[in-house]
This record gives sequence, C-alpha cells and structure tokens, in this order.
Amino acid sequence: MYHKILVAVDKSDMSQSVFEQGIFLAKAADAELMLLHVLSPLEDPYLSPVFTQPDTMYPSLQAAPIDSYMREWEELKQQRLDWLRLLSDTAIHAGVKTGFTQNLGDAGRIICEVARNWPADLIIVGRRGRVGISEFLLGSVSNYVLHHSPCSILTVQGRIPPTTDTDLI
Repeated sequence: MYHKILVAVDKSDMSQSVFEQGIFLAKAADAELMLLHVLSPLEDPYLSPVFTQPDTMYPSLQAAPIDSYMREWEELKQQRLDWLRLLSDTAIHAGVKTGFTQNLGDAGRIICEVARNWPADLIIVGRRGRVGISEFLLGSVSNYVLHHSPCSILTVQGRIPPTTDTDLI
C-alpha cells in the first residue's frame, strides 16, 4: 500500500482532477500527500532564459524592463505558493496529512528528483494527451516521469485533442 504520495500539479485545467485523485488515494490508504508545483523557465508564462543572465547576451539591455520583469516573476512565484497553500489546506481539511513544495526547473526531472528524495511510493501526474510532432516539440512531462520515476505512477488523462495526419508524422 502507499504511504507517501507525490501529486504534481500545475495551473492547467486537469490539475484539479490530479489533486482530487491524490486526496482520494491518500484517504483510502491513510497516506501522506506532498503537493509539488514546478515553475519552468522554458514555458510560458514563466521567466525567460534571456533574463537569467541578460548582460552576457544583451549588454545594452536597460535595467528598468528587467527589474519590472523580475518583479512580475516574484509575484508569479508568490501567487503559485499561495495557490499551493490553498490546495494543501483543502487536503488537510479533508483529513489528509499534506505538505507542499515549489521548485524551479525542468518539470519531469524535478518530479522524479523530489519523488526520490522524499521518498514517494506513488507519483500522480496529469497527461495532456499530446502525440506525434506536438509531443516531440513540446515534450511530455508524464512520459519523462514514466521512464525515470523511482516509484509507481498514476497518470490522470486529460481531454485528448482530435488528431490529424500531421500530428502523427
């Protein structure tokens, strides 16, 4: 049976289903829950890699726009922490021992790393249903986790978009 369940959440439409599955399984197994949100600098609306070391790429970049962007980044991080705290409170009120963490980096790698270090018995992650070229170009967090996880995985399937012939190329 599961004792420690890692639930990877983001702000997508399917995140609520992933969260609800986590609560359901944790209550059924009397398990502890860890909510994980990963801020990825390579995905919108997150921090652009250009702003991590702007002087090396664009020495003439003005400080004011960078400062403004960095303030927005700090606000986004705080908003996501507040959201995680709200989810955690919801799970605790449902009777589940719950913690949360927010990390920066590549989502698939971070999920596996947290699962290994915590150590989780189960990872619950959403799957958007990307196929073909869109999966190749955009990557798949759930696919990475499936192949690199140190424990069992439950994928929660999102709405699968209709495929076209070009998606399968």
